[in-house]
Amino acid sequence: MSSRLSREKINYLSRQVLNILETDDQVDFLDDPNEVRLIIVRSIEEEMMLYEAIDRKAIDKIQSQKKAIEEGSREWEILYRKYYNDELSKLGKLSD
Repeated sequence: MSSRLSREKINYLSRQVLNILETDDQVDFLDDPNEVRLIIVRSIEEEMMLYEAIDRKAIDKIQSQKKAIEEGSREWEILYRKYYNDELSKLGKLSD
């Protein structure tokens, strides 16, 4: 279920965030802009790892059911969303 962002996409996103921050008059950089961009990259990567771990937990819960549930079935999708959202709520994260 998870979709991994490529290194190029992460770098692109980090540059976009940095550009927005640089044009904001209320933001002053206390460090080199590239250092700030690298922090943004790390933040995106850490957040992605968190969501991948949540994805894995949801899938593991489905696979641990006594009854075999076929991946892609309606039942699987419903359980996945439920378990995924349960894990998000444990972390205080909001989901759609």
